[in-house]
Amino acid sequence: MYSLTRKSDGAGYSGGMSITFLAGDNTVERKHDARPEVGRQIRVGSLYARTMQWQDWWQTSPVLEILEDTPGKVVFRTHNSVYTWTCDV
Repeated sequence: MYSLTRKSDGAGYSGGMSITFLAGDNTVERKHDARPEVGRQIRVGSLYARTMQWQDWWQTSPVLEILEDTPGKVVFRTHNSVYTWTCDV
């Protein structure tokens, strides 16, 4: 189980999916079961879509800086937020 929480207001999501994205020229590189990395966006949430009434995942803008990196926890900064990513697996 993965969790992503924004420090300023506690917003975020958790679930069995943690994917990072790196956009290039007409391409998107994905890494599944991934930890936050500088330069990549991260999405955490449900493996399966539920309904359009509920949120299924939370995605950040690109990671600018890793502030703390331990085996089960990464604290990082994006352009306008600080997040905590955790992994219970």
